[in-house]
Amino acid sequence: MNIPENLKYTKDHEWVSIDGDIATVGITDFAQGELGDIVFVEIETEGETLDKEEVFGTIEAVKTVSDLYMPVSGEVTEVNPDLEDKPELVNQEPYEGGWMIKIKMSNPSDADSLLSAEEYKALIG
Repeated sequence: MNIPENLKYTKDHEWVSIDGDIATVGITDFAQGELGDIVFVEIETEGETLDKEEVFGTIEAVKTVSDLYMPVSGEVTEVNPDLEDKPELVNQEPYEGGWMIKIKMSNPSDADSLLSAEEYKALIG
């Protein structure tokens, strides 16, 4: 299982890449494996400012639908346009082409509460 050391993680199985005050978010390799084949990603929060742990969208797999949660508070500035036509990118490359949103963080210290790769590995066992 791929858990890149350079990313931060949430207990809800999202990964976060931080560059200045911009956070790029997706779901982890573990999460996509648990969900199975992703058939639809719905994110209609672009341009909205949401609090940490608010729902920013949903992800639909063959066997279930799951909410996606904000790992940090801020404005959703960009949604991955490729996911509309190719939701399977989340399965194929969860950390690259399968990213979901970019957030302009309103409180960069939110990132301090995210899990390290080691802490995430311990969480998923």
